[in-house]
Amino acid sequence: MQGDVMTWLVPLVSMLAAGLVAGFAAGIFGIGGGFVVVPALLVVLPLLGGTHEAIAHVAIGTSAATIIVTSIRSLLAHARRGAVEFEVLRAWAPWIVLGCGAGVLLAGHVNGNTLKMIFATGVGLMSLNFLLPSVSGKVVSDTMPSGILRMGIAGGLGTFSSLLGIGGGVIAIMVMTLCGRTIHRAIATASGIGTLIAIPTTIGFALIGLKEGGLPWGSLGYVNIPATLAIASMSMLTAPLGVAAAHSLPASPLKKIFGIYLVVISVIMFRGALHG
Repeated sequence: MQGDVMTWLVPLVSMLAAGLVAGFAAGIFGIGGGFVVVPALLVVLPLLGGTHEAIAHVAIGTSAATIIVTSIRSLLAHARRGAVEFEVLRAWAPWIVLGCGAGVLLAGHVNGNTLKMIFATGVGLMSLNFLLPSVSGKVVSDTMPSGILRMGIAGGLGTFSSLLGIGGGVIAIMVMTLCGRTIHRAIATASGIGTLIAIPTTIGFALIGLKEGGLPWGSLGYVNIPATLAIASMSMLTAPLGVAAAHSLPASPLKKIFGIYLVVISVIMFRGALHG
């Protein structure tokens, strides 16, 4: 009996804890929380069954599903402060969605270890934004990208983010600050970009995994429903706290800590992928 209790108690507690951290990270940094959720799911999902090959895809798809809730919660909290640039979201939306579609199709043709390598590489690159001197103080333009440039950046952002199961906030914030937006407005708008990425990515991963076997218990395609509910329920509580912190606390120390965390995760993921 004790073994049966531990079988579901350990993954449940782990998912709830991941949701708390992911929600706060989403609020304070403008990210979707995928950098926290995906590594946690790669550890927890095997406890729910499923094959090794399927776990990475389910982790990415489930992370995207949790970001829907986290990013919307963050978006609404930022919007109440008048910090969201909705015109940017409207202009970028079509290209982001198309990019997400391309990312999902690509994910359907790579194996689990390759997907882990892609995630590890992405996490390693994103850590540089948190650890190295930021370029956010520099301004190269006073207007957001338009035309072909906007299409390329937004589409690439969608493709990259859907492959990693993240909200794309780091890249979006970098682009917006380079274009003269304040860090607070960039973080606020990035939460909306996370929503635009998460919805089509979730739908896509659910669809491409419908006919796959060896999925963890409770999965709809490559989206695990129990994990989504557990993580999202906690992230809803802490996302507004992260938003409040973003508007009141110095971000530099927290960014350094989060950057170190990303480096550690990147190394662990590389080792896991290389050892199969």
